[in-house]
Order: sequence, then C-alpha cells, then structure tokens
Amino acid sequence: MKQPPDPATRISKRLSFILRHQPQSIGITLDAQGWVDVAILLQQLNAHGTAIDRALLDHVVATNPKQRFSYDASGTKIRANQGHSVAIDLAYTPCVPPETLYHGTARSTFAAIRESGGLDKRTRHHVHLSSDVETAMKVGQRHGKPLVLRIAAGEMQRDGHVFYQSDNGVWLTEHVPLAYISADA
Repeated sequence: MKQPPDPATRISKRLSFILRHQPQSIGITLDAQGWVDVAILLQQLNAHGTAIDRALLDHVVATNPKQRFSYDASGTKIRANQGHSVAIDLAYTPCVPPETLYHGTARSTFAAIRESGGLDKRTRHHVHLSSDVETAMKVGQRHGKPLVLRIAAGEMQRDGHVFYQSDNGVWLTEHVPLAYISADA
C-alpha cells in the first residue's frame, strides 16, 4: 500500500502548483517577477483548504530538497525559483555555464527530441539543465526509464546561446539545438 506524502511534501507540491502555474486557483496574483506577499499566500492557502502557518512554510522552504522556493531579502515575499508556466520575469542575469550540463528525460522521449531538433521549453519559460549526472538521472526517473543527455553548454554559450542560473542552481536556457546534445541511446 502506497504511503500518503508527508505534510511538507504535500504542501511543497501545492505551492509548486500555485506559485508556478495557477496562482488564481486560490485568488492570488504574482507580481511581474513572480513574488507574492507571504501573509496573503498563507491567508489564501488556509481559505482554500491547505492548513499552513509561517513556521510550516519556513520549514517547507528550508527543507525542500530541490530548493524550489525563495523568500525575498525582507522575508515578506515568496516565489518559485523556476519552472513557471505563467508569464513572469525572474530577472536572472545571463552567466557563463560549465562546459557540460545535463538533462534528464525518459528514454521513450528521445526520438521526439531528435525529431523536434532538440530540447524545447514547451509551456515553461526555459529548458532546465543540471550541473551533475545524478540530479539529471533523478529527473529522468520521474518520467520513465531514465536517459541522461549531455549538453555542450560551453560551446552553446560561445555560439551565442544565453544561459541563466536560478537561485537553487538549476541552469536555464531557451532551447538546446540537437547539435549540442549527446546521449548513449
């Protein structure tokens, strides 16, 4: 029998849904950079069936293994670090990536990636890349039998592609053309 997720995991998933995709589902609006006032978020979560206080929110933010959320410098606003499907500007500064980055996917999707000419952001703002194989493998396992793609990020950047790094270390770019991807598929 499958165990129900612990409260912190359940709340983390709820926060991801709200702060990345559906803020209107609990009657909140994100500002242009994706921030929302913590007090308003807590009030609206409680009003819509998610029992949470500031201490539990602090715990979720601090212990989330993927570090998906950040507080602003004042600690009065919160946002998701990346992965949004709603229109926001995370205001990240372009930076130079390591020579190689990684992308985890399912083996079953590699043919579609080749056919489409590379990795596309689809409904998100960016393609997500990791700096280590282990993280990419974990991402790929969520989608089926995992496949880790090696991305020639340094070469991409020298060829004019722009990279950003989110507050939690995820590397972001608009598109990864097939020429920069290698895999043991």
